[in-house]
Amino acid sequence: MRLTPSLLLTALLPLFAGCQMLAEKPVDPNLGTTRLQGELSAAGGHLLFKPCNESRRFIVNDAAGTGILQEAATLADDAGDKLFADVRARMSGSKQAGSDGQLDVTRLYRLDTSEYRGCEDPNFKQLTLRAGGHEPDWDIKASGKGMVLNRIGQDPLPLPYLEEALPGGGLSLSSEANGQRVELWVAPQRCVDGATGAIRHLKAELRIDGKTLQGCAYYGGARDL
Repeated sequence: MRLTPSLLLTALLPLFAGCQMLAEKPVDPNLGTTRLQGELSAAGGHLLFKPCNESRRFIVNDAAGTGILQEAATLADDAGDKLFADVRARMSGSKQAGSDGQLDVTRLYRLDTSEYRGCEDPNFKQLTLRAGGHEPDWDIKASGKGMVLNRIGQDPLPLPYLEEALPGGGLSLSSEANGQRVELWVAPQRCVDGATGAIRHLKAELRIDGKTLQGCAYYGGARDL
């Protein structure tokens, strides 16, 4: 039996389609987005975002179900409060009344009260990760040069570390320098600071001196995720 050209083309179409699917590359979810820090405020029935050191204001649109609108309403004591926000988003230049455009938020890293001076943090761009917790208070700042552990009543402890990616998008930082074993584990999970109510996008666990301390964390400006 001979196949006519039209029948032969029909038979090969699924093969061509399969090859095309294999050739397609995964779409980068961060494509076209930028990480931004700024001030959130409510006006005219909208949540507005003003980037740090700018006068422009953008209407916030929760484009990826981050929960930023609900989180902001919960954290603000009243409608006149201003908050600090750290987000990944796309800017749209289409102006609407009372704004300079729209901000399509795709990821929420941090949300804090206005007392938090996030716009004035000189170390943000150098940080890969920052984590901290309470009872007792502890804080870790990690960068390409190492990490520094701060604990209440103790001197800062600088440490080299090894970084390991974990299944599910988690991360671990570990160090055995200076006679101590320090392990920091972070996982992508909404985390609320019990002392301030601030929102972070990572849950943290610090293991040191045989103790396990809980806290929250966020990626710094040196980690483009």
